[in-house]
Amino acid sequence: MSRPSCSRRPLIAVAAGGLSVGLVACGGVTDGTAGGDGYPAEPITLTVGQDAGGSTDLIARALAEGSQEALGVSMPVENQPGANGAIATQEVADQDPDGYELTLLNSTLITVTSQVVSEEEAVTLDELDVITGLSRDDYIMVANADTGYGTVDDVAADSGDLSYGTAGVGTGSQLAQLLLFDEAGIEGNEVPFDSGAPALTAVMGGQVDVATIQVGEAMPQIEAGTIDPIVIFSDERNQHLEDVPTAQEEGYEVPVAQYRAVALPEGAPEEVKQSLREGIGEILATEEYQQFNDENYLTPEEVSGEEVEEQWTELADQYEQSVQDNGIDLGGTGE
Repeated sequence: MSRPSCSRRPLIAVAAGGLSVGLVACGGVTDGTAGGDGYPAEPITLTVGQDAGGSTDLIARALAEGSQEALGVSMPVENQPGANGAIATQEVADQDPDGYELTLLNSTLITVTSQVVSEEEAVTLDELDVITGLSRDDYIMVANADTGYGTVDDVAADSGDLSYGTAGVGTGSQLAQLLLFDEAGIEGNEVPFDSGAPALTAVMGGQVDVATIQVGEAMPQIEAGTIDPIVIFSDERNQHLEDVPTAQEEGYEVPVAQYRAVALPEGAPEEVKQSLREGIGEILATEEYQQFNDENYLTPEEVSGEEVEEQWTELADQYEQSVQDNGIDLGGTGE
């Protein structure tokens, strides 16, 4: 959406209860009127703890595209994959809280990965200031089209002879898959991958019978008929797959989703955080970013940083209780 290069205009509030965006001067918020002291005055690095090309990386690059106009500076994206984002997030958390080092944060790093690593290795929200929530990406269990599986009951009929893929130890993909199989009494051989992309490739090629991945990763192959959707792990049906039942509708209490947010090291000045809220809010309000969400099957979840922290803390407690109640072994080093 083209805009005049120099104008003052009101921007809409992009999320209930949270991210209100005000007037932004020509060139973004860099004239000091929004954040004070001329911040930002140099490029802002956005670190992603996943490989290039995945959903998290694509979201980061969509934000970066709007940075020059909204914030007045570029936003280079750096990929540092590993440990479901823990390595990259910890590195950012250890930086000075000056607003020039951000991370694109996955909720499962906080809500699930923390259950499979030691307390010393776990990344916590106490080390970060969350600027804003961005979106939700639902998990879905899919099957190779040649299996003929269309329902959870079809999968259960082959219990014991199944192989199933997950996006790795300590991920929402693994948690959703294991909880469903436990509640449905399904046994199989777990094959953990490094992310959703290789898990998708494996189910497409028949190396595994089913896999749980994110909707955005699955949709192109669902539409192509290469894989079939079985069940989705969200509280309600996904707007892009309205014919696919939720696990809860099928009688299984397995609501697991991937949320994303932007964060920076804890202790940043309030004027820096406010500048980031306003600048990122402007990006989220653009027609281009909203179209990006639609094209990548993402559900907007543009809430305040405070709401993100409250929601993710509740989810961590909920997931931990589910794991304990079902006696699930996620692997990892524990405590």
